[in-house]
Amino acid sequence: MEITLDKLSKTEALIKIRLIQDDYQPKVDEKIKDYAKKSNLKGFRPGKVPVGVIKKMYGKAILVEEVNHILSHKLYDYIREEELQVLGDPLPNETENGAIDWDNQTEFEFQYNLGLAEEFEVAVDKKVKVDTYTIKIDDKVVQETIENLQNQMGEITNPDESAAGDSLFGTLVNDDAGVEKDVLLEIERLEKKAQKDFIGKSKEDAIAFDLKKTIKDEEYIEQITGLTKEELKGAKTDFTFTIKNVNRTEPAEVNQELFDKTFGKDSVKDLDGFKERIKEVVSQNYGKEEVTFEKVAVQNKLIEATNFELPDQFLKDWLLRTNDGKITEADVDKEYEAYAKELKWSLIKNKIVKTNELKVENEEVLAEAKALIRGQLAASGMGGDQFESNLDAFADNYLKGENGDNYMKVYNQVMDQKVIDYVKQGITIKSKEVTAKEFRELPLN
Repeated sequence: MEITLDKLSKTEALIKIRLIQDDYQPKVDEKIKDYAKKSNLKGFRPGKVPVGVIKKMYGKAILVEEVNHILSHKLYDYIREEELQVLGDPLPNETENGAIDWDNQTEFEFQYNLGLAEEFEVAVDKKVKVDTYTIKIDDKVVQETIENLQNQMGEITNPDESAAGDSLFGTLVNDDAGVEKDVLLEIERLEKKAQKDFIGKSKEDAIAFDLKKTIKDEEYIEQITGLTKEELKGAKTDFTFTIKNVNRTEPAEVNQELFDKTFGKDSVKDLDGFKERIKEVVSQNYGKEEVTFEKVAVQNKLIEATNFELPDQFLKDWLLRTNDGKITEADVDKEYEAYAKELKWSLIKNKIVKTNELKVENEEVLAEAKALIRGQLAASGMGGDQFESNLDAFADNYLKGENGDNYMKVYNQVMDQKVIDYVKQGITIKSKEVTAKEFRELPLN
């Protein structure tokens, strides 16, 4: 057997494996004899089927199976022994391998294309600068939160005539697209200029409108029509909406009843206390968003600062061939940039872990699992001492679930955070205070 590696570029290579008869024939003969001992064919006593008969019946299939077995094992043994940093999986070179004459050939050569990770260094130093942000919880944010709570806990009424901010329940019709369904149309989600056509309307009123001029939010269009973007492309966008009911939310009063519904009975006694609790909750929620933003910003900056190439064309071919029939070239082209970015971060992260010998202990995985479960219980309104005393058992059961996948999921979360924490210690981070609106408008790719 002969195995050779040809480096085609920094990120691609070709492995050639040449087999001669001595490499596979002993195993093939052994399997044929084993088949003969176990076979039970009509006209022969059990275990007494001649080897020649078995060879004629099954010889080719056994040969193919054994050659493929040798190829698979030797290929991956070679990759491991040579410490090749392979991306994706080796792909058989369909052009060079060609057709095989299994009846007459005794020597075989197979070629495999490889995608390789280029060698690189990760610069974790003060020259790498990342901007992070904290959201200012000002009076405007608190007031907006109170107003949202008033609407969420307000009373639904059905006035005779619609006004700004109302929702209209009715039947949406477009014969060309085959749409006739009852939907709830929120006036605030319509374009400003179009809203006037839906205000001052009553039951049984029919409103004709151009869907694309009236609603710009494509997801909302899909939601109310039930049509995909592709289905809408060829259809006329002239719709009719016939009102069955006008829905209006009368905001709840800011009083003890609202305090109790929001935070529990007698948890808050006055408006000042209500505002302080809102600040705490909003701050916690914004804190999660700030952490997520910071993590992604650090990742993006390291990807930007670390120069190395990926075998792009190889990876595109690999994605197509390993998802045969499930995705198209257009799908790959559309999603490849995001895939490549995620792969680059994975390589950078693994490099940091290896270089700095970062490790995750079992106790850390258990602690993270308990924190996740504790958060889920709190979000669902449960928790307290009765659950806290059983948290170890809950966490243990969770980590053992899904055949160990849950354990690895939590392990990777802990390791991801260790990497981010390590990077943050070495780079320059500048924190800025912004409003919630400014934070929402920050670009993060």
